[in-house]
Amino acid sequence: MKTVHHILTLFISITFLNTSIAQKGLNESKNRIVIIDPGHGGIDSGAVSINNTKEKDIVLSIASKILVLNNTVLKNPLELYLTRYTDTLVSLGDRTKLAKKLKADVFISIHCNQAINRNAAGTEVYIHPKSEVQAEESAYLGFTIQKGLADLLGIKNRGLKYVDFQVLRDSRKGSATVLLELGFLSQTDEAIYLSKEKSHEAIALVILQSTFKYLGL
Repeated sequence: MKTVHHILTLFISITFLNTSIAQKGLNESKNRIVIIDPGHGGIDSGAVSINNTKEKDIVLSIASKILVLNNTVLKNPLELYLTRYTDTLVSLGDRTKLAKKLKADVFISIHCNQAINRNAAGTEVYIHPKSEVQAEESAYLGFTIQKGLADLLGIKNRGLKYVDFQVLRDSRKGSATVLLELGFLSQTDEAIYLSKEKSHEAIALVILQSTFKYLGL
């Protein structure tokens, strides 16, 4: 994974995004509603790495950085919300209810993986085959994010998979909905990588940039 170039990539990409947004005009994207869902929280720590880093903390950090990038550095090109802003446990039902209430265009649930096989590594994207059109939209969003993580950050791409997770199954009809597994906390190198704040910044930027690409902004 390309840790040395994270900061350079971050500033180059922010400059590019700011230029692109200015050219298209902010009003064009104001009604695009995106929800970022940091998995787990509270008493549910999710996966725990070999260096005792908790999944719930990693994904909240990444989600918070996506929010900050959008709301400050990029000056609110998206109407962006988190399903949780602090270390609290939010039910799966409440997460999807928020997406329906806000009529989200995009719903991205962020997680980290874990496996018995300590050599398992890379990102996975999960979608639900709710309808052919929604599955196609979700697949394109997931593919775009996963390609960005692989091309820009060097994270192995383990592909896209169909599953019946509640947070995907109960998503708002018509929204592009994906669940991202950003790496394996059971794998030494990825656990170290995912514990670093610089990595969170880089991943956050790739997710935001990929969402822009999906929305055509």
